[in-house]
Amino acid sequence: MITIGQLAGYIGVSIKTIRVYHDKGLLPEPDRDASGYRRYGANDAIALVKIRTLAEAGVPLARIRDLRSATAEEFQQALHEIDDELTDRIRSLRATQGRLRQLATGQLAALPTEVGAHLKHLARWGFTPRWVDLQHDLWILVFATHPDHAITLFHDQSETLADPALRQLFLDYDHAHDLAADDPRIDDLARRIVKATRQRYGPAAPPELEATSEIPALIQGTVNASAPAWRRIDTLIRAQLDA
Repeated sequence: MITIGQLAGYIGVSIKTIRVYHDKGLLPEPDRDASGYRRYGANDAIALVKIRTLAEAGVPLARIRDLRSATAEEFQQALHEIDDELTDRIRSLRATQGRLRQLATGQLAALPTEVGAHLKHLARWGFTPRWVDLQHDLWILVFATHPDHAITLFHDQSETLADPALRQLFLDYDHAHDLAADDPRIDDLARRIVKATRQRYGPAAPPELEATSEIPALIQGTVNASAPAWRRIDTLIRAQLDA
C-alpha cells in the first residue's frame, strides 16, 4: 500500500489532480489507516492510469466518470468512439499545421486552381499588380469564411470579366484608384457600373454572401480604405442602386 504522494509520483500526475479525481467521483477515495494516512493499492494505480490516459486524450471528466460504471462492452464501444474522435482531431490538427506552414512561407491559404488561373488572367488583361494582390487576398478571405458560397461568387465574377465591355468597367475601376475623389470621371464610372449591374442582373440581386455575414462589408471596407476615389464610387453606386 502506498501514499497519495507515492501514487502521484509513480503514475505521473500531481497530488492535486488525484484529489480532483476524488472530488469528481472518478477515483474512489480509500479509508485512512491507523496513522491517519490514505493508502492506495494496485487497483487504485491501474484505475488512475486509465483515468489519466482518457483525460490526456481529451475525454471530459464527466464522461470518464460515466465510463467507470460502464459494462465491458459499453467501455469498449466508448473507446472506439473516442478513437474515432481522436482520428478526426489528428486530421484537423494536420490541416492546421499545413495552414501554418503555408503562412510561414507567405501563403495565407491555398486557393482553388481555377482562382489562381483567373488571377493570372487579370495581369494579362491589364489590371495593376495592386488590383491583382487585392483580389488574391479578398478571395482568400471569402473562401476561408464562406467555402459553400465562395465558388458561386467566383464564377459570377469570372463570367463578368469574360465579357470585354464589363471587363473594361473593372479596368476603369482599378485605374480610378489614383483619381481625386471629386474627379468628374468618377461620377461617370459609377453611372456606367450601375447601368451594367441592372442590365446583367435585372431586378434580381447579384449573388452575395449570407445576409447575416459581415464579410461583404469587411471586404468593401477594405477596398474603400484603399483610395478616396474608390470610396466615393461605392457611395455613388449604393445611392443609385437604392434609388
